[in-house]
Amino acid sequence: MKRRKPAKTLRRSVALPSVLLSELNSVAPPELRSNLNRLVILSLQEYVSRRRRLEFESAVAAMAEDLEVQAECAAIARDFAVTEMDGIGND
Repeated sequence: MKRRKPAKTLRRSVALPSVLLSELNSVAPPELRSNLNRLVILSLQEYVSRRRRLEFESAVAAMAEDLEVQAECAAIARDFAVTEMDGIGND
């Protein structure tokens, strides 16, 4: 008996408010307005990307507040202070 490969696409049924769909269509590029599936995929990809960026920014902000990280950065700056005097501009 042959085994079926797992689907790379999951089908889900969702209930979307018509007002939200109207708003989405009003800001969507013309080529996506007639393809709700593609528009939803793109919207979810943008959401994931934005959430990951916010998580990264939050982690960086937390590192900036971390005293150990600050001390390590100061030590690195001291170690490389000599190379800062190489005469090359900071363009």
